[in-house]
Amino acid sequence: MGKTGKRNPLIEDKVEALLTQMTLEEKIGQMTQVRHFDDISLEDIRERFIGSVIHTQGPLPGKDALEWQAKFSAFQKEALSTRLGIPLLFGVDAVHGQNTFEGATIFPHNIGLGATGNVELVENAAAITAIEAKATGFQWVFSPCVAIPFNEKWGRVYEAFSESTELTTKLSSASVRGHQGSEENVGVMATAKHFIGDGATDFGVEGGHTSLRKEEVLEFLIPPYQAAIDEGVGAIMASFNTLNNISMHAHKAMLTDLLKERLAFEGILVSDWKAYSRFGENDIILAGIDMVMAVDGDLDLFQEGVKKGVDHGDIPLERINDAVRRILRQKFRFGLFDRPYPDKDLINRIGIPAHRSVARQAVRESLVLLKNETQTLPLRKDQKIVVVGEFADNSGLQSGGWTVNWQGTTENYQGATTILEGIKKFAKNEVYYDPNGSAAYPDAEVALIVVGETPYAEFFGDIGGEMDVFQHTLTETHRSYLRTYAEKGIRTVVILITGRPLVVTDQIDQSNAFVVAWLPGSEGDGLAEVLYGHFDFKGKLPHSWPKSEADYSGKYGPNAWDPSADPLFPFGFGLCYQK
Repeated sequence: MGKTGKRNPLIEDKVEALLTQMTLEEKIGQMTQVRHFDDISLEDIRERFIGSVIHTQGPLPGKDALEWQAKFSAFQKEALSTRLGIPLLFGVDAVHGQNTFEGATIFPHNIGLGATGNVELVENAAAITAIEAKATGFQWVFSPCVAIPFNEKWGRVYEAFSESTELTTKLSSASVRGHQGSEENVGVMATAKHFIGDGATDFGVEGGHTSLRKEEVLEFLIPPYQAAIDEGVGAIMASFNTLNNISMHAHKAMLTDLLKERLAFEGILVSDWKAYSRFGENDIILAGIDMVMAVDGDLDLFQEGVKKGVDHGDIPLERINDAVRRILRQKFRFGLFDRPYPDKDLINRIGIPAHRSVARQAVRESLVLLKNETQTLPLRKDQKIVVVGEFADNSGLQSGGWTVNWQGTTENYQGATTILEGIKKFAKNEVYYDPNGSAAYPDAEVALIVVGETPYAEFFGDIGGEMDVFQHTLTETHRSYLRTYAEKGIRTVVILITGRPLVVTDQIDQSNAFVVAWLPGSEGDGLAEVLYGHFDFKGKLPHSWPKSEADYSGKYGPNAWDPSADPLFPFGFGLCYQK
């Protein structure tokens, strides 16, 4: 399969032969992606000619992978029983591993992978995600996010690799390759998202307005998409933001004229959540959207609305045919007609040690050392250590959003190791644990203060946004953990769990060592391997690091492309043990 910039003549012949047999209702059905498995019936799949199903927050398909596969197979059987037997595509938001399935391998979020700068590692992580996604019944993942964040107030910064277009472009290519595999070893269909300007909105507002000039869009934002297209990415998702005061979902100049024609994208252009009822109904089809995501509650509105649009001449039939060609092309390309059912043999590969080893490597290489005063690190195994803070022994808190649940979880989940567990593996003496920062262990030589952001996803995480929950500094409670131990004269190492750069200038000054751990995922013990010196620090900042909240008083943050920026630490900064 691999890079498919050119159309495969054999597949094109199959697509055209099938298309000529399809009724308008069957074509519109292929453009329909329904939400969940309890929102529709088996009869809907058969009689409404559904093209795709998305699994996201909501009812689970079953209690284990075998039941998940069985649920998908039951739906697939109905699709194959239709007149033309066109198989379903099952999609999932597997953005850092198969993160909707408890017990899967969960990698660091993309911002951590950006800190590694390791192309091979990113490709390997994506390939493992593909295996575990297929093992739970999916052929399509809505990843990677190839945004270029301009303002770290945005609640999705951690879904992107970096503020650097060059780094993002390299890692986007690797992610698509890893997810999609090769002709000999077919993976899952990847999705580059969100086209375009999602991370470059004014003041970092999710779904807000992007005021960049066209030349800036082409320079900063397009290269990762072009790289993904060059790798043969099967899908691209449209964005919630506006550009030139036009919703991207209805922006024909960008979706059709630029993406499909100028950039020669041959795959499926999929909408984001419930876009049909949200962004002008048939306008999004006319603009170039091929498949509409999550028509739960909107099934009749969508299918009847599009049919009426075609019947009345508002939507050209060729626009419908273009959409269906693209959908069928990917279904043939990813082998759904030949292998429509899940592979039960893959189930025993979910969360296996070999996969977790790669995730642990990703954790080690993502860690960024900002300060190491008087060789506080690496730790000695004979030191008396106190580990401080609730984040230290909670795999949910260390993993961020899109982990088990859409907004993440604040509890431990199956198969994961915590930071505290990792420290205990290496320490020779008893490791104290102080979850509330009570400082009840005065004989400790070193305090590991683990603090950071609680999980969030999408607009819920916008700083100063409509939810108004998050801030660009640590909470007073977390600041007090460090302050209390520092005042007692105990050497302190801060481990920051975060999905973006935070304003922690004072805390860096107060600490003896400061480590940015991002959102490490399920393998929390990877931190201990570096803290104890079994591996050196390799991570480099994928974003410029702010000095103060004033750095975010304008539309954008202190990014490397801004010559007037004066960050506390520049993009690419990171210390290591070896001089």
